[in-house]
Amino acid sequence: FYLHKIFYTLVLDGWKYFGYDYSEEEIKEVTRERTLEFLELLEGKSFAEPNPQPMFPQGSGKLRIEPYSEGLRQRIWWGAGSQQTAIWAAQHGMNLQSSTLVNYESHEPFHIQQANQLRAYKEAWKQASHDFEPRTLVTRSIQPITTDLDRRLFGQDGSPQQDAVGYLAYHRNPTIFGKTFAGEPDQLIKELAEDEAIKEADTVLVTIPNTLGVEYNMHLLETIVKDIAPELGWR
Repeated sequence: FYLHKIFYTLVLDGWKYFGYDYSEEEIKEVTRERTLEFLELLEGKSFAEPNPQPMFPQGSGKLRIEPYSEGLRQRIWWGAGSQQTAIWAAQHGMNLQSSTLVNYESHEPFHIQQANQLRAYKEAWKQASHDFEPRTLVTRSIQPITTDLDRRLFGQDGSPQQDAVGYLAYHRNPTIFGKTFAGEPDQLIKELAEDEAIKEADTVLVTIPNTLGVEYNMHLLETIVKDIAPELGWR
């Protein structure tokens, strides 16, 4: 395993010499096939042959996934990087999570492209006529600055953070990365209130600098909960 890992990081497309196919289309096809099979099995389908000498008593016949939860199928999330994938997730009845990066599908700012992805998802969900309401989630990096330590760690030189466009490994198409929201609470309230994707989503997942330790992150989250969230109507 380690030889494989080291080799393909030192040469061009080293993984292909070990029989792997990491092409974007191949990964997408395999992942979707396995996901649909997984969703079907969550409905309680019996599919696995039982062990003839089980460790614990069990019934006869094929077995289903255990422990079985009747509502689990409606609590599965799919992380979409493009409008096409968001639409696919809606067609198959999965909740939508969109991170701090999406495919660069237009020249608009990150939050606009992500908002368009969420709108496409909602429209596809409506057309699919599922019998439950979906959840939608976006991720944001939010760093309130209220102390000297915050300022040393995340203070900028006065220029605002910007979206960035780049490439992920093995991807031919560019990706746009959302900016980090760093600043005084009043400034963050204004910037977050103008974020179109946050308006479209029902949940915001906040990323934290976990390497800075529990105490610092408790301070960060407490600032967001007490000084920022109420002003934005978050709860």
